[in-house]
Amino acid sequence: MLGKKNKKFWNFKALDENTAELILYGEISDISWWGDEVTPKQFKEDLDALGDIDTLNVYINSPGGDVFAGQAIYSMLKRHKATINVYVDGLAASIASLIAMAGDKVIMPANAMMMVHNPWTFAFGNANDFRKLADDMDKIRDSMVVAYESRSALTTDEIIELLDAETWLSAEDCLEYGFCDEIEET
Repeated sequence: MLGKKNKKFWNFKALDENTAELILYGEISDISWWGDEVTPKQFKEDLDALGDIDTLNVYINSPGGDVFAGQAIYSMLKRHKATINVYVDGLAASIASLIAMAGDKVIMPANAMMMVHNPWTFAFGNANDFRKLADDMDKIRDSMVVAYESRSALTTDEIIELLDAETWLSAEDCLEYGFCDEIEET
């Protein structure tokens, strides 16, 4: 519809001088085509605008998106001095699951899910390009494993197995693997 402004799928909101919330509902992207993607630049500007808060509650329902944008958002949250409480409201898939790992505490209702997988891309080129791309994708995967490993009790090899299998995880699975701390009572 012409003239209609697209509404973002995310929103920062200060609740009081010490507490804020982030609603992260949408695709993670490093560019904004339609105005509804979460981009690292916008994210940092809004996070900084909250000021010196003590607690940030992050609510996630996202199919994932751009791996580098998600890693940047993860890093910003990890670096922030506030206590980060992550609530997976419905789905934290792909790179959104990695963002969830930034939480000091991760809470999931029993009906919520996470999905983890290896990074993927579109490509064109010759055989040499594809060999290099495969090596690059392994390095990108390894950088993601660091975040999953820092939160869970799983080994590198166990995490790679989950990524290789494109694994859908229930809240119970996440609790068992250490990807969440608590299953929320409803």
